[in-house]
Amino acid sequence: MSERIAVPSKKGEVSAEEWQLRVDLAAAYRLIALYGWDDLIFTHVSARIPGDEHHFLINPYGMMFEEITASSLVRVDQEGNKIDPDDFDINPAGFTIHSAIHAVRDDATCVMHTHTTAGVAVSAQKDGLLPLSQQSLFPLSNLAYHDYEGVALREDEKARLQKDLGNNNFMILRNHGLLTTGGSIADAFLGMYILQRACEVQIQALSGNREMTPIPAGIVDTIRQQAEQVTRGMGGQLAWPGLLRKLDRIDTGFRD
Repeated sequence: MSERIAVPSKKGEVSAEEWQLRVDLAAAYRLIALYGWDDLIFTHVSARIPGDEHHFLINPYGMMFEEITASSLVRVDQEGNKIDPDDFDINPAGFTIHSAIHAVRDDATCVMHTHTTAGVAVSAQKDGLLPLSQQSLFPLSNLAYHDYEGVALREDEKARLQKDLGNNNFMILRNHGLLTTGGSIADAFLGMYILQRACEVQIQALSGNREMTPIPAGIVDTIRQQAEQVTRGMGGQLAWPGLLRKLDRIDTGFRD
């Protein structure tokens, strides 16, 4: 049986608010692995810590998502400096994308980014996400796109990411993957669940080699007009306790 990576507990070293964020964020990483959305050690989920510093938590580079714990998450500032020098290093590309959004979106407590097969496949399609399913309506209510510029390492890309995302909570990164934001980790996760499912449905529907029946434009337009009501309280907080119970039945280690 393989050994776990030993990480000293931070529970007594951080505020109760930060610790709860850490537990929820570690749970999000474990859930991404559980649902098969992880990409080895790549992609990222971040959570902004309340305060004027705009510090945020992100995954340690090199850990599998199923290994991440509340204590192993790395707190960084807007320049990418680790607040605790003893922490693991972070992925520079992850820092670029997440710091850009956390710097300008105080409402985006959580930013979630994935490279799933279905997500990347839809991101490579010229028309992007199509109104083919009920699931697609929720992302389409406030969906943004960002053109591919290579691996996200350049500082000047941040401004374009910020402009393209605007006030939206869903983004398709062309030729790259999916991104969601939320006022809580629970809401960002539910947003990703719905966006991922919409992409899976689209890829399977298009593979059937039959004419599609898109959702009527009038329904799509109505959803867009009601974007604020649709995306507020999507049910993340209702689903989250059950998801945590699911993880606890498998392994409570994410709470360490």
